[in-house]
Amino acid sequence: MNRRRALLALGGFGLTGASAWVLQNGVGETGDGLPIRVETMDAPGSSAGNARVPADGTVTVVDLFATWCAPCEEQMHALGTVREEYGDEVSMVSVTNERMGGSLTRGDVRDWWRDNDGEWTLGLDPASDLMSALGAGSIPHVAVFDAAGEVRWQEGGLTDAATLRTEIDRALREQ
Repeated sequence: MNRRRALLALGGFGLTGASAWVLQNGVGETGDGLPIRVETMDAPGSSAGNARVPADGTVTVVDLFATWCAPCEEQMHALGTVREEYGDEVSMVSVTNERMGGSLTRGDVRDWWRDNDGEWTLGLDPASDLMSALGAGSIPHVAVFDAAGEVRWQEGGLTDAATLRTEIDRALREQ
């Protein structure tokens, strides 16, 4: 493991530990503070600016990830599969809470995104506001919102494409 990866892993463990503390202490309960705005990056399928999470008036899939997280790479395959199936019928955003600077640059995030076939909105949330609002204690973490902006389902750890389809279809039926 090179130094950069070791530092990224240490940072990730710290963020995960902080999120676990938030969960145990009741701060950031699910749905608090939503919707929020996240900065978005210029990357495949994404443009620089900002995005409302969840998107207004449409079913939204939210993915929390980090570039140092090996399971997050695996999660990208399921996300890409459902993105191809639903297209613009469903809004999709992947958000990292990694902080830019030091050993991690926007170019590194953009390279990771490209290497893992990301083709939807890519967001940054260095203050972990979205992670706290969802009560997420680990990454990857995926949530499905209905068109009214209510969390209909969420799960920490890997989520397969079949589960995502089921939850997206349920949210679409409830519009």
